Amino acid sequence: MKEILILSPYPEGVAAGQRLKYEQYYDSWQEQGYSLIKSSFFDKKTWDILWKKGFLLSKILGTCRGYLKRIKDIARLRKYEIVYIFMWATPLGLPLYEWIILAMGKKIIYDFDDAVFSSSDYLSLLKGGYKSRFLIKHSNQIILSSPFLIDHCVSSNNFSKAQYIPCSLDLERFQMKNREWSKKITLGWTGTFSSIKYLDSIKDVFYEVAKIMDIKIILITNFEYSLDGLDCEVISWKESSEIEDLHRIDIGLYPLIKSEWALGKGGLKALQYMATGIPTIATDFGTVKDFISHQNNGFLVDTTEQWVDAIKAVTENLKLRNSIIMNARDTVEKNYSVSSNKCKYLSIFKELSKESN
Repeated sequence: MKEILILSPYPEGVAAGQRLKYEQYYDSWQEQGYSLIKSSFFDKKTWDILWKKGFLLSKILGTCRGYLKRIKDIARLRKYEIVYIFMWATPLGLPLYEWIILAMGKKIIYDFDDAVFSSSDYLSLLKGGYKSRFLIKHSNQIILSSPFLIDHCVSSNNFSKAQYIPCSLDLERFQMKNREWSKKITLGWTGTFSSIKYLDSIKDVFYEVAKIMDIKIILITNFEYSLDGLDCEVISWKESSEIEDLHRIDIGLYPLIKSEWALGKGGLKALQYMATGIPTIATDFGTVKDFISHQNNGFLVDTTEQWVDAIKAVTENLKLRNSIIMNARDTVEKNYSVSSNKCKYLSIFKELSKESN
């Protein structure tokens, strides 16, 4: 039995970056004879309050519990052939913990989102930015959610090993919506507190659209948010109602602020809209340019005027809307579904196992 230790920041099944990347492949890995031991730094109790205001003592205690868990993980490292690290093993300071894993001769797979290596200031040190650069350099294989980071990682990695595996969706779960649009068009956005700046960047869009049509705004997230004078509903994300909540959206919005950091984003939220029959409008930047073709399976926009024009076009042109919906679903089925990507992880495991023998 080949054993893999999976070190993640958050508990299984709660964070989109984990759920809709590698976690959904666990069954296929186990079917191929891999034994998986999963260890999250934060427990569910801490996750539930991590992004909420206050709870400082609880957050500190939750972080302390995480470090104690990592100490226990070191004690059992010898039995694992491969250590799979998503984002980070520990959140703060220098890469001592990561160095210990390396010193014990383990094969490391480093999987990350965003351009986590892009900052090198003191804040980056506190938040563990140097850990990312250490792992990029020393890991046996790097897995990326964005093709834009490939060249940097290949040139920085001791083994010149980096592979782009896109965010993927289980299309048996992410089914197409069948609800008819109402006269009050529903604009939707989904994301966590860490993405609030992207939502803020299109506030003007909401107000400009509201001048010309009757709209409702649905935000599926883990924080409170308001838009004065607009019909805005905040839905707390839950896995049990995720698809049902998405189906309430008529037009899905995926705004970004153009930056090196944003180049690392895999466009997961845009793919969720596309998979579920929601016409998608996205900032013309980064990974979405790989899978959205303007006015074919979605819209790529830059300015406030372009955002508004795209919303008007998909609202008023039924033929265009239906074409975009079908083409978008077809794009996800061919290249961004679980079935189309599951073998990519297994090939990495097999290669590392051969090197160990």
